[in-house]
Amino acid sequence: MKNKLLIVGSLAIVMATGAGAGAYLLMPPTVETITPQRGKAVEAIYATGTVEPTVMIPLAPKTTSRLTEILSDEGAHVRKGEVLAKFEDDDLGAVIDQITAQVELAKKELERKEKLFQRKFIAADAYDNAVSNVAVAEAALREAIAKRTYMTITAPEDATIIKRDGEVGETLTANDPVFYLSCCAPNRISAEVDEEDIVHVKTGQKVLIQSDAYPDKTFEGKVTAITPKGDPESRSFRVRISVPEDFPFLVGMTAETNIVTNESDNALLVPVTSVGKKNMVQIVRGNEVRLEPVKIGAEGKDKVEILEGLTETDKILSIYKDTLEDGHKVRVKEAE
Repeated sequence: MKNKLLIVGSLAIVMATGAGAGAYLLMPPTVETITPQRGKAVEAIYATGTVEPTVMIPLAPKTTSRLTEILSDEGAHVRKGEVLAKFEDDDLGAVIDQITAQVELAKKELERKEKLFQRKFIAADAYDNAVSNVAVAEAALREAIAKRTYMTITAPEDATIIKRDGEVGETLTANDPVFYLSCCAPNRISAEVDEEDIVHVKTGQKVLIQSDAYPDKTFEGKVTAITPKGDPESRSFRVRISVPEDFPFLVGMTAETNIVTNESDNALLVPVTSVGKKNMVQIVRGNEVRLEPVKIGAEGKDKVEILEGLTETDKILSIYKDTLEDGHKVRVKEAE
């Protein structure tokens, strides 16, 4: 008898539990709602860029020769006219000595023939030849001296050496750069912007600059130029961005740029999780869910700007639920 009562009792408990579960499933689901908030929204175009000198000057020897001396190196600040490197010029030195002697001889011959010409002991043609010989010799001397200057590399402007190639004793070919100089203006960033976004980029727009090298800092630049011809392979356009004077990035470093195309200090913002497919949000009116389309502006990682479709007093689901259709009954719990 006791065993039978236990079985009946157990059955009653199961039946009671089942009835309670059915009643719970019929109750409307509980949802969390929030109201849109006002805040700052920035709409920007992202592009990666590289730091480069605004003016870069390559310096190379004009003739093939052996490098004999390096007087400045990378990172040095040099003055206009300062000698940076020298090349072997012993053969040119000998040529200059030889031509100098020829000039002196031609001048002495000219003096002698000038006296003879004044006394009418020689014809005018002989005197003219002597004058010509002096001019030819002096021209040859100037040429040799000019060639010797080719054997030194000097700074054309006050600048900073950002790169040096070649070592002492190495034979370098003509027009093969030994130094790369940055001068005349601060560095800049050259960024590649996708062709779909370039129509929104204008000169003068503010640019927010970040890098993994300075994770806690954001620098501000400005769009200074946009190349009129794009790259057909990458389908992008090059954008030049100015940087502040105290910009610490080195030439060649990669920078993350956000070109600000629109900025609002009083934008209507909602969480990204509140917006569903096709830019729909779920507004709770009374105890019913209403699906409403909204127009999206700037989009961030956590917040979305709403341009049309919502007001500050609307209560919307903090997390969009695909399972809730238009007119669905709900129980409201305001999110913290």
